[in-house]
Amino acid sequence: MKFDAIIIGGGAAGLFCAIEAGKRGRKVLVIEHNSRVGRKIIISGGGRCNFTNIHTRAENFISENPHFCKSALAGYAPQDFVELVKKHHIEFYEKKLGQLFCRESSLKIVEMLLTECKRANVEIRLNCSVKSVLKSENVSAGRTHDSRRDGGGTFEIETNQGKFTCKNLVIASGGLSIPKIGATDFGYRTARQFGLKIIETRPALVPLVFEKNFSEGFRKLAGISLDTNVSCGKMSFRENILFTHRGLSGPAVLQISSYWKPGEKISFDLLPSENAFEILKNEHESRKNLANFLGELLPNRFAEVWTREFAAAKPLKGFSEKELARVAEALEKWQISFTETEGYAKAEVTRGGVSTNELSSQTMESKKVKGLFFIGEVVDVTGWLGGYNFQWAWSSAFAAAQTL
Repeated sequence: MKFDAIIIGGGAAGLFCAIEAGKRGRKVLVIEHNSRVGRKIIISGGGRCNFTNIHTRAENFISENPHFCKSALAGYAPQDFVELVKKHHIEFYEKKLGQLFCRESSLKIVEMLLTECKRANVEIRLNCSVKSVLKSENVSAGRTHDSRRDGGGTFEIETNQGKFTCKNLVIASGGLSIPKIGATDFGYRTARQFGLKIIETRPALVPLVFEKNFSEGFRKLAGISLDTNVSCGKMSFRENILFTHRGLSGPAVLQISSYWKPGEKISFDLLPSENAFEILKNEHESRKNLANFLGELLPNRFAEVWTREFAAAKPLKGFSEKELARVAEALEKWQISFTETEGYAKAEVTRGGVSTNELSSQTMESKKVKGLFFIGEVVDVTGWLGGYNFQWAWSSAFAAAQTL
């Protein structure tokens, strides 16, 4: 069967690209190897799908080329997707920091996309596994694509449901995060097959694991959350951190994990709204035990463990001014080393991917292989936590669809 465009991957980017191409009168096929589309949409945002962020800017993304995403984001902005959501009468709300969530279920977003696919006459094949991707003119099995720009041709996609051909092929297969819902390296393998460079991939927006010799006391604080300013290198985020049985999670840690590299220490300001030295100095004459005093500013159990590790168990009155200064510095610059992340199983996204140097920022088309496009998470564009990665999916999909 012949199509104008075949899109491999029935996630956010793939479905949206199919819709926009279908609206332009293109005959479009979406190939999805799972038994249902939009699985990542369904589980996102605690089941309510943080579908965009109204404050989206290029600065909210990590890439070898920080300017690459600007064109696509300008071409399809958060407000454009919000209008589509409103058109389908899906109720939503702003949780914080520009993050928009469905008021009911994330299934509403999947239903909306499927409705739009139907209107655009998009064909969707479920449980359809790709066995091979070939380009009729320049590719043969076991041989990589010539590095020079080709002049077109036809893509042949062999699947367990038969062979399909198309002029334009869009890879929207996502990254390696959350393999339990079907994530694979298909997109990267396809890129390599056609001679495209891959920026090294690693888990991002992922919990971090304490070093083996880290204090046992903190390992027993699982479930405790506190507001902190978390820093690594030049980046910092102020949100909650959450203790787990193995390390730290929570929005601030997930954010900083995208920038952290093994061996680097991460700094935590435990009193981000306070001048730690000033508040300690103001209580210098108090008979309160330091742990009890900190328990008024921080969760009690955390204050107890932290004080036991980093300060003397005595009344504030018993500290010298120098000692208080050291305690204050420890509160504002608590440094922790981590050995690793929790890996792709718990990572929300994959950092790295198909190099942006290989793609047109206007259309997401390969510069080497005419008719071959990469969109969404498979590309080396990784958003912050808070709806940015979904917006990249919509924006990159829209950009590609205008050329299909």
